[in-house]
Amino acid sequence: MSKIDRIFCAGFGGQGVMSMGQLLAYAAMLEEKEVTWCPSYGPEMRGGEANCSVTISDERIGSPLINNDASVGVFMNGAAYNKFIGKVMPGGKVFINSDLIDDANPRTDITYYRIPVNTIATELGKIQLANMVMLGAVNDQAHLVDQDMLLEAFKKVFGAAKEKFIPINKEALAKGAEAAAKMF
Repeated sequence: MSKIDRIFCAGFGGQGVMSMGQLLAYAAMLEEKEVTWCPSYGPEMRGGEANCSVTISDERIGSPLINNDASVGVFMNGAAYNKFIGKVMPGGKVFINSDLIDDANPRTDITYYRIPVNTIATELGKIQLANMVMLGAVNDQAHLVDQDMLLEAFKKVFGAAKEKFIPINKEALAKGAEAAAKMF
């Protein structure tokens, strides 16, 4: 039986939502999987709504659209969570930035991972690592791609000039995975 994962990521521009999606998509391509990546953002670059969907499959993908059938939801702020939580199918996994989201009335038909990504990123010395912390948590618990492939994808997506940031990004991925593993 083939495996298909539909991942929906949302937040504000500048939170690294698109980068998370690109890294996942590229890592899956490096693993020779079928992939779609569909970005969506408003006219504002920073602070405006940003979301993307990534579909990873062992077989051809019929449609890149994710309606209400995301197997994984990733939410970096409360506005995104409130607007898009309905995209996650029953039985899905939801990863929230617990530093910015108060889910006082969570759905009971999905599994939640509350990750304090801003706190962890700040402890690492750069708030800009919040998306990598989240990506580490998501990938560890949803088993999307090999973690090393994310670092290979980093090289391809951001280029040789950014390779000097691989060690801190590797640490951020590991801290996110560690935080998610402690949830259960």
